[in-house]
This record gives sequence, structure tokens and C-alpha cells, in this order.
Amino acid sequence: MLREATGDDVNLMLSWRNQETNRQVSKTSHEITAEEHDRWWSAVRGDPSRRVLMYLHDGVPCGVVTFFDLRWDEPRTGSWGFYLDADGLAARGETLPAWLAVMRAAVDHAFDDLGLARLDGEVLAHNTVVRQMNRRFRFVEGTPRTEVSDGREITVIPISLDRSNRRRR
Repeated sequence: MLREATGDDVNLMLSWRNQETNRQVSKTSHEITAEEHDRWWSAVRGDPSRRVLMYLHDGVPCGVVTFFDLRWDEPRTGSWGFYLDADGLAARGETLPAWLAVMRAAVDHAFDDLGLARLDGEVLAHNTVVRQMNRRFRFVEGTPRTEVSDGREITVIPISLDRSNRRRR
């Protein structure tokens, strides 16, 4: 289940984002400070081209889904990303079910609630597990590009999913 994130969720979001597992597969790999996170939260709250949602697994908050660069004119498109409470889910043995469910919920939200025609994103080339999961959900990879972020060279692969190609349950 997804719900709108609130100010009460800010500390959870920051703690999950700073987990080593999440930093290793993010473009920004340094630990995000409270000040950086507060600036980000202040900027996204009032931005009509962004949505920040909390993912609840069995009623427990354990992930964040962000939609950004939302275009409301035709064709309606947007980008997305997500991260989970990797440490908490692993300790409970719930990583894979939560991961599948958050991806399903995010794709459904993008097409059914936001009405997008195409959903875009990015994945780091070394994140082979996520790339495999993206393919399972029918995302198509684009041409990789090299970037420098936080002093490290990374290969970023754009992904996209057209509404007509989405996997239905």
C-alpha cells in the first residue's frame, strides 16, 4: 500500500536512505545530512511535478517511492525511484515480498492514479539484481552513460515502461 508521505515520516525516510545497502545503489552515495534532507523535503512538498509516497508492507512503513519530473500535458510522463528499509526488512525476512509489492504498487500508482503514459527511471549498471527485477516488470533499458557522483565514476542506465507494455496481475 502507498500513502502520501508527511512531515512525521521525514526521520524514517532519512534513516532508510542512509542505510549502506541503499547508498551503494544510489547516484548519491554519501550519508545525507539532516540539513540536506530538510532542504529536499521542503522543496518537494510544494512541487506539483513531484510526489513522495510511503510504502507500507503489512501495515508497517518500510519504504519510500518518489515520482518526479511529472508532466501533466500529453503525453503524461514521469520518473520514479524507490528505496526500502533494507535492514529492517532483512531482519524480518521480508525483503523479496516487500520489494515485489512496492514495485507493483508504484507501477500501478504511476499508470492508474497518476495516469502516466510512460514511466522513466534510472538504475546503476552494477545493480544487477534491480536490473533483473526491472526486466521482470517489463522496463526497457536505454543506452548507458557514465557520470561522476560523490567522487566516483558510475554507469547509469535509463529505463522506461510504457503503459501498453506493463505487466497486469
